[in-house]
Amino acid sequence: MVLEAVSENLFLPFLCSLSETPMGLIAENLRKAREIAHSDSRVPEQLKHYLQKALEVAVGLDPYLDAMATAKTASLEGWQLNVAGVETKVKPHKECASGYLKGQVLRMFVHMVGAKRILLIGRLKGYSILAMKEALPDDGKITSCAVEPYLGVKSQEASDYSSHVKQISVKVGPIADTLEELVAVGEHFDIIFIDAAQRSAVNYYNFVMDNHLLRMDGVICVENTLMKGQVYLENISDENVLAVRNLNNVINSDPRVEQVILPVQGGMSVIRRSLHCAVLLQKELVKDDVFWGYKRCHILDRLRLDGKVAYVTGGGQGIGRAFAHALGEAGAKVAIVDLVLAKAEVVAEELSLKGIKNMAMGADVSKPEDVQRILDAIVARWGTVHIACNNAGINMNSASEDTSLEEWDKTLNVNLRGLFLCCQAAGRIMLKQGYGKIINTASMASLIVPHPQKQLAYNVSKAGVVKLTQTLGTEWIDRGVRVNCISPGIVDTPLIHSEDLKPLVQRWLTDIPAGKLAQVTDLQAAVVYLASEASDYMTGHNLAIEGGQSLW
Repeated sequence: MVLEAVSENLFLPFLCSLSETPMGLIAENLRKAREIAHSDSRVPEQLKHYLQKALEVAVGLDPYLDAMATAKTASLEGWQLNVAGVETKVKPHKECASGYLKGQVLRMFVHMVGAKRILLIGRLKGYSILAMKEALPDDGKITSCAVEPYLGVKSQEASDYSSHVKQISVKVGPIADTLEELVAVGEHFDIIFIDAAQRSAVNYYNFVMDNHLLRMDGVICVENTLMKGQVYLENISDENVLAVRNLNNVINSDPRVEQVILPVQGGMSVIRRSLHCAVLLQKELVKDDVFWGYKRCHILDRLRLDGKVAYVTGGGQGIGRAFAHALGEAGAKVAIVDLVLAKAEVVAEELSLKGIKNMAMGADVSKPEDVQRILDAIVARWGTVHIACNNAGINMNSASEDTSLEEWDKTLNVNLRGLFLCCQAAGRIMLKQGYGKIINTASMASLIVPHPQKQLAYNVSKAGVVKLTQTLGTEWIDRGVRVNCISPGIVDTPLIHSEDLKPLVQRWLTDIPAGKLAQVTDLQAAVVYLASEASDYMTGHNLAIEGGQSLW
């Protein structure tokens, strides 16, 4: 048959060697069965046909999974490793590189866990380690403990290496001793990868769990836990297979964890700690909300904004842009509102690249019809509003005796009138649903009179924001709506570096205990906290983030 010939040629490289995966073993046995069937004229053609179809599916799976794993990692060439305190550049031996698919799976784990510290127990394998290493942040680190300096390399031949490849620290010696040393210095790891001799793996697993080397939300990955499917076959006497079977049973019966085994290459167990298990301790624990977490949520989970709808005024630049990104990263859908629609659209495009649901709108918050229009549009799109981030504001510096009525009116119209209109319109929605978070941007100028700049209208408007926040915060909390504000210090934005303000920067720095200006990223955690359920007992508060400037 033509189909058979095509399939045989297509997968010939795979058929020539037995795969390390259970599917590879299935394919090998199907291939042998097909050969027997084709050599026996008594076998029905229909059976031959189905054997062929089954072989094609089995043979094609592993290559297809490899091909569909995106974001190919850089060359294995040129690692820089720290072996026993000595910097070493090595050239990996291609035959020792572990599978591409497994490497990409681990790379995904590093991203999903947000890992910074990774521990490898056993022998390094090229592709997987490089994939994890590339996924680490700049301050990330991989620590490997191995009996000998086997680095997945054929030789320690020097080669050029890319400067972006992060360092791996290899601790050579008895693994048990190395693990004891890590416990002694109080190390914790986000991901622990065990790829050791089958009879030793269970001991390493128990040591990791008993000595708290894994952080609370961390993940353990154990390599080769399927053994080509032999672990679940009957009448197996191989000691290595029985050791792996025992390991899987130990983990599965451990009430501290939950696991899943992925059929990746030889099998990979993914294990995480389970807080909702029966705690086996000698003494009785107080299992209250502190232990389990309020509403069974870890503290970081309580900061999540999944399912929430937020808007940010003045979201097209500066602080507002930072707030929009922070709320979106925490899980909220975000409407970006700005006087200049084009600026809002640019931020919306940024959020879209990160997979954050968003919408962009242009509006003048000092106009009640504009405010109502943006609230109506958000409700029409997403059904409600949970988080109102009223950040739009302006500053027009002038000496008090020179402040015109036009400047006064314009500043207060945006900074105070506009903020009131947004609070009122959003508040009506939130009061009706019995829940909401309003976060207003005030300023350090609500606490002190910043100098040497002259900004009467701005200072007064921001003091008004605080009093408005306090008033609404007390009026609305018993109906489920919390109102708080953030008072940033002087924030390092492009405006600060304008020719008019450059001479003032050095003077400001002498007035700030922190010795530096605020960055917009210094404010992001605060807006997420105030928007989340973790701050439900806070209302009417003015949260100053100013490097200590208001204290002098």
